Amino acid sequence: MQITDTAALVTGGASGLGGATAKALAAKGARVFALDLASSIEKAEQVDGITYVEADVTDVEQVEAAVATASGSGVPLRTVVNCAGIGPSARILSKKGRHDLALYAKVIQINLIGTFNVLTVASEAIAKTEPLEDNARGVIINTASIAAFDGQIGQVAYSSSKGGVVGMTLPAARDLASHGIRVLTIAPGIVDTPMLATVSDEFRATLAAGIPFPKRLARPDEYAQLALSLIDHDYLNGEVVRMDGSLRMAPR
Repeated sequence: MQITDTAALVTGGASGLGGATAKALAAKGARVFALDLASSIEKAEQVDGITYVEADVTDVEQVEAAVATASGSGVPLRTVVNCAGIGPSARILSKKGRHDLALYAKVIQINLIGTFNVLTVASEAIAKTEPLEDNARGVIINTASIAAFDGQIGQVAYSSSKGGVVGMTLPAARDLASHGIRVLTIAPGIVDTPMLATVSDEFRATLAAGIPFPKRLARPDEYAQLALSLIDHDYLNGEVVRMDGSLRMAPR
């Protein structure tokens, strides 16, 4: 699918996976609307072709406003990439007590419900655009994690949320097929993003040592490269693609 002279919406677009994807789309000629929280946008790099939009992915009205901005940009909204998410760690039972239900709900709310919220609002807008060849109108790429399949100790909330994203992929693709909208999911392994900013070099090396090949952490631009490949490939739909260097996570 053509990216040039179309609008693209990227959540979590101020940094990390979303930031890299927003830059890659802009470099291909898309008008990119990068959604994120104000605190993240304040620190974001200003890039030609990227407009930062303050929005909480769990807030329907804020997402509707952001989608309306992208849809009213003068070019059709064709691409959505959901990268917004959090990854706190907590065991079901620990020395501090049982897993906090509010924390579990927060992770589900942002990672799963936030993704679904953007998917539903954006797909409604994309469905109103003029169809292309094969009646195609656009593509939505969600972000899961290999934790959806190989969840580690302390990842019960995170794995649950990402497992939900994996689970919605095929039915969402089937639901939106009649509207010419493809739905895909990327499940990254360990990526060197701001989530790992406080990790020591020693621990970073330990993480990399467990990856078969390439024996290093993935880069955000490699996620962006994969996202662009999925957008470009018109026959890929309803699929979850792992990007993990063949890593299968151990329990801890």
